[in-house]
Amino acid sequence: MTSLVLVPGMMCDARLFTPQIAAFSAHHDLHLATLTQPGSISDKARAILDTAPPRFALCGLSMGGIVAMEILRQAPDRVSHLALLDTNPLAEKDEVKERRQPQMAEVRAGGLASVMQQQVMPNYLSPSHELPEVLDLCLDMALALGPDVFLDQSEALMARPDQTETLASADLPALVLCGRDDQLCPLERHELMAGLIPGATLEIIEGAGHLTTLEQPEHTNAALARWLEA
Repeated sequence: MTSLVLVPGMMCDARLFTPQIAAFSAHHDLHLATLTQPGSISDKARAILDTAPPRFALCGLSMGGIVAMEILRQAPDRVSHLALLDTNPLAEKDEVKERRQPQMAEVRAGGLASVMQQQVMPNYLSPSHELPEVLDLCLDMALALGPDVFLDQSEALMARPDQTETLASADLPALVLCGRDDQLCPLERHELMAGLIPGATLEIIEGAGHLTTLEQPEHTNAALARWLEA
């Protein structure tokens, strides 16, 4: 039975992968990682490696994909398959860092719900559909994690390393997947990643934005099933 480690995005927990847990838990040994370990992207990757199986397939979405690339950099021999969903291999741009500062100030002042609802979540979904239940879930996950996690994860993302060399040296079955309408991690970033990883498969999910696992779970699950069989 293949071990599969799922790494969620910023201010998300395992519920981000609810449809994948339902689809794969019967035939795979699932490990649901968290990103609540304080510290850098490197620290968070090391914390996941400390509790992960000796060898595993690895899937991360958004910040989870960023941490997944760092896991691959730290322990390439332990990762059998790599799936990068709606993510970004590059270091954070200065203009993005600047936009984070007022968000973090508002969160410190007690405004986590407002920041999520007014600044973060409007970028999550494809404009092709309305999924209020997905946005409700996203807010619930964020509030459950709380402001300290928001601040810690923001700091980690601002200081994250470029992982293009990590991907260029990868030698494993790799899936690079994104929603066609992803506003946060656009298609060009995924084309870059797929071009860096030898033999990678690029899957573009129509009718999805940044949260492919929840917006188009059937298509996402089909792509993940093909990847796991590679």
